[in-house]
Amino acid sequence: MPVKPRHPAPLNALRSFEAAARHLSFNVAARELFVTPAAVSHQVKHLEEYLGLSLFHRSHRSVALTPEGQALASTLGAVFGQIDRALDRAGSHANAELRVTTMESFAAKWLAPRLHRFHLAQPDIRVRIDTGNQHADFVRDGMDVAIRYGPGGYTGVHAELLMKAPAYPVCSPGFQRDSAPSLDCPDDLNRHPLLHDESAVGRPGVPAWADWLEEAGASKVEANRGSMFPSIYLAQEAAIAGHGIALGIDPLVREDLRQGRLVRLFPHVANNAYAFWLVQRDEAGQRPAVKAFCQWLREEAETDSRLDQADVRGAF
Repeated sequence: MPVKPRHPAPLNALRSFEAAARHLSFNVAARELFVTPAAVSHQVKHLEEYLGLSLFHRSHRSVALTPEGQALASTLGAVFGQIDRALDRAGSHANAELRVTTMESFAAKWLAPRLHRFHLAQPDIRVRIDTGNQHADFVRDGMDVAIRYGPGGYTGVHAELLMKAPAYPVCSPGFQRDSAPSLDCPDDLNRHPLLHDESAVGRPGVPAWADWLEEAGASKVEANRGSMFPSIYLAQEAAIAGHGIALGIDPLVREDLRQGRLVRLFPHVANNAYAFWLVQRDEAGQRPAVKAFCQWLREEAETDSRLDQADVRGAF
């Protein structure tokens, strides 16, 4: 008995469902697709009728995927990611576009200040930076390269160590000048506000103030004093503004140290179980634009490390 042919797949409904499934929110999906939540809901309902099954469990304030919805969402994420990447390549005849995902602090403090050098060397490659530190789905999200701050051990991708991330105290030159001569030894930190990075809390092996103070032998300093910030980026900006002393993460503080926005206090460095990793899909690494960008990153990291070691020898 011949199989009754399906009507053509409802592509708009599939797009709406994939976005709603990824965000588990019709409202967020609507903002991404530039339509109304009612339009997303209508398209998802249309797809459910087309398939003859439910894709979401709906409640008053939330939605959850059914097992069938979860399976379809996983497949569609990969399919639409491949389609988007194919369209990007087809639409960039003169210029190759490269999508890079990294955390906001790394983008602002390390990547952005030197990205002009890559553009000078590779003027035909457009680099688009997306910020975030969540797991990168290279196919679904259309990313080419990820730079991640973490412990390593990334599976299903090619990951290589880019830079280590030791920690040491930093403050603004004005703060150091106004505090003189009371910043001669680590115990003197007890007289000054400490700036904390909340994102370091609960990450085994990531140094916080208590770790650095213990290692430096600063037994008189209360480690929990001072203000808490949601990221090292904001804690570092507060230090630049002269509001206290931050535990800077190298290499995020290197450019500010070289430009004189920050100064380093004391020679002791706390080791960090987290580091900066260069992550990419194995097959993506064969694209000339990706290969060029990754090689540039390696060279910049190596040069930066040599300059940093010279600066440290000169400072202490």
